[in-house]
Amino acid sequence: MKKIVLLFSLFVSMGAMAQGIKTPAPSPTQTIKQDFALSSIEINYSRPLAKGRKIFGDLVPFGKMWRTGANGASKVTFGEDVKVGGVAVKAGSYALYSIPNADEWEIILNKGVNNGGLNGYKVEEDVARFKVRTFALPFAIESFTIMIGDVMSASANIQILWENTAVSIPVEADIDSKIMSSINEAMNVDNRPYFAAASYYFDAGKDMSKALEWVTKAIDAQPSAYWMVHLKAKIQAKMGDKAGAKATALKGIELAKAGGNPDYVALNEKLIKAL
Repeated sequence: MKKIVLLFSLFVSMGAMAQGIKTPAPSPTQTIKQDFALSSIEINYSRPLAKGRKIFGDLVPFGKMWRTGANGASKVTFGEDVKVGGVAVKAGSYALYSIPNADEWEIILNKGVNNGGLNGYKVEEDVARFKVRTFALPFAIESFTIMIGDVMSASANIQILWENTAVSIPVEADIDSKIMSSINEAMNVDNRPYFAAASYYFDAGKDMSKALEWVTKAIDAQPSAYWMVHLKAKIQAKMGDKAGAKATALKGIELAKAGGNPDYVALNEKLIKAL
């Protein structure tokens, strides 16, 4: 009887040990989040490995819907209203499906974020469908990869790479109207953000006269702000006032030296050389 009890205890212990073993996931999950426009883009997906297999046209058949990864449907979350592939998409989370082909993929954004891969997919829940061209890579990608590249102030690309194939999904956000509205509102209060408004007008190529007016008012409030003086010099240069830009840049060098910032000294010197 004692032997039976001991054997039973041994089997129970072995079973508990087996249940406690942790091994790497065959298709590990990844979450990436990129600050974009006035919010962010977040992507959650699983990453299968090629393992020497032929991927597109074989493991992932051409002309058939794919969950764009492994396990559950890949999910992309937009923090604000955007255009994806030229199609207007509201802020929120979406399942990312695709139909790969040799020369192009059809990209699908669908409301079924909790779908188990293709299980639960409903065409009536599609919010966007469009096609993108494929690109041949000069090297092989072992792990299925989704990344966010070419990040500009109002545009970025969601890039999908595996084996020797890549596709790029363009994303755009309309931030100009929002920022212009906030600038207009801010300029109607006592504590006006002159420097921030002037910076945006300069970067966006808007009314340089207004940008110059605002940065001058900002400098009047903070005469030793060498970074503001440098912006004024850039605005003057963009307006074609080389003499004014040089004089302002020289003042900026003086203030930057006094402020112990050699970077702005160098920036002003570079601006003067470019005039």
